[in-house]
Amino acid sequence: MAEGIARGRDAFDQQAWGRAYHDLSAAADEEPLQVEDLERLAAAAYLTGRSEESLDVWARAHHSCAEVGDVARAARCAFWIAFALLNAGELARGGGWVDRAQRLLDERRVDCVERGHIRYAAALRSVFSGDVETALAGFRQAGGIGVRYRDPELMALARIGEGRCLVYMGEIARGVALLDEAMVAVGASEVSAIAVGDSYCTVIEGCRELFDVRRAQEWTAALSRWCDAQPELVLYRGQCLVHRAELLQLRGAWGDALDEVQRACARLADPDGQPALGAAQYVRGDLHRLQGALGEAEDAYRAANALGHDPQPGLALLRLAQGHAQDAVAMIRRVLDEAEPAVARARILAAYVEIMLAVGDATAARVAADELSALAAEIGRPLLLVQAAHADGAVHLAESDAHAALRALRRARTGWQELDARYLVARCRVLIAFAYRLSGDEDSATMELDVARAEFAHLGAAPDAAQTEALLHTSQQTLAPGLSPRELEVLAEVAKGHTNRQIARQLAISEKTVASHLTHIFTKLDLPSRAAAAVYATEHGLTDARPLRGGP
Repeated sequence: MAEGIARGRDAFDQQAWGRAYHDLSAAADEEPLQVEDLERLAAAAYLTGRSEESLDVWARAHHSCAEVGDVARAARCAFWIAFALLNAGELARGGGWVDRAQRLLDERRVDCVERGHIRYAAALRSVFSGDVETALAGFRQAGGIGVRYRDPELMALARIGEGRCLVYMGEIARGVALLDEAMVAVGASEVSAIAVGDSYCTVIEGCRELFDVRRAQEWTAALSRWCDAQPELVLYRGQCLVHRAELLQLRGAWGDALDEVQRACARLADPDGQPALGAAQYVRGDLHRLQGALGEAEDAYRAANALGHDPQPGLALLRLAQGHAQDAVAMIRRVLDEAEPAVARARILAAYVEIMLAVGDATAARVAADELSALAAEIGRPLLLVQAAHADGAVHLAESDAHAALRALRRARTGWQELDARYLVARCRVLIAFAYRLSGDEDSATMELDVARAEFAHLGAAPDAAQTEALLHTSQQTLAPGLSPRELEVLAEVAKGHTNRQIARQLAISEKTVASHLTHIFTKLDLPSRAAAAVYATEHGLTDARPLRGGP
């Protein structure tokens, strides 16, 4: 045996994937590698991000096994090719390898554990094609074969697949239980490195879809430890950094989150084509948007889209921040109309409520907030329950129901505090302050705004800090009559002498809605005419009213 092969095997056993790849590649230039060394080389290439090269090596191993009649091993090599291709979104190529391996096993009538692996790959193709029911049946069949052959890797992969399908189909408790069970085998090092990394990323993605922050934090920390123990690992390290950045963003550690995103982008840029790069750019877009760097946010969302990652709902919220309210409405309506299943709609609804409230469509916001509350009750995860309470409170505020708004918003504030989501705590405080003012309690409103302003400044949330500063300088006398945020904006436009048509265009609402707001303003302020309303607005410093931004 060549010395290079021995070094490559030793490096592989030590999980030094870069050294294993280089030593085995060099050895292969000198003499043909045995099948087991081809498999090692393929795995090392895959784990160091050399996807196409890994596919070529697995294909060589497959053909070598097929030529000598080792059908089961040939099928195993085909499985890894299909696994890599399907996870990269290449369903046609991946499916071709699934069918090839299945035909090979059927022709030779071989009964082996590899039938389970191929059944798993076929189920993976089904779930990526949107056929969840077929995928569920396939994952269950694969898991049964894994149990029969006592193959912990196949059992873990199949249970994770089954768990994700159950979640998609609304059987959330059963699905989560299967995910947790499968990760026991992963944590016990009973599966290969490729399966370990894939399992972590798949389960974390499932936690994100379910708004299960605590599980996501737990598994992200475990993935981080696993990645850190393998300095030469490339494939899953970038995904790990993206997950960490998302959690840091939630906690308000935006500087640290941007650092993680930059590291992720650098890690994922070479080699080309790593799908997690789009997710990293999306997180970067969110962070820049929250900090008021709207140009940088635009660039990041466009980069995410170019890389195949959906830039919504962040892009719609960016359009709102840029003052393009109608574009934001069109985007978020389309996205919500297209969203399915329920967990996908839940991800969009909070942004939908915020945008609809910003353009004064409280009716649409109420429908969406009620749907979000129903989904939160069904899914039962803390983050979604808090988002629902926040949205419900914001809509009650737009409806001028201060009492109901305070009930919901206090629940939301407590929930955000328990999740250590500092930015969202501060946004909730702004809404609570406005509800206090609607109730005539200026002192309590000022205390909430003071805390929120300091928190926004600490976080670097420049747009929110500026808005809160403006609210602090708005007098109690202005807000005591109980005008809603949108009514204040309409009144400010009236004071500028604008017509209903001009106000509608400026605020991105209909002329009918403007007229309705004016009727409410006249009633609440006991004013006889539009001219009287303009005088009132000027006397009370309302000519520069700003929209209230504090949605979920």
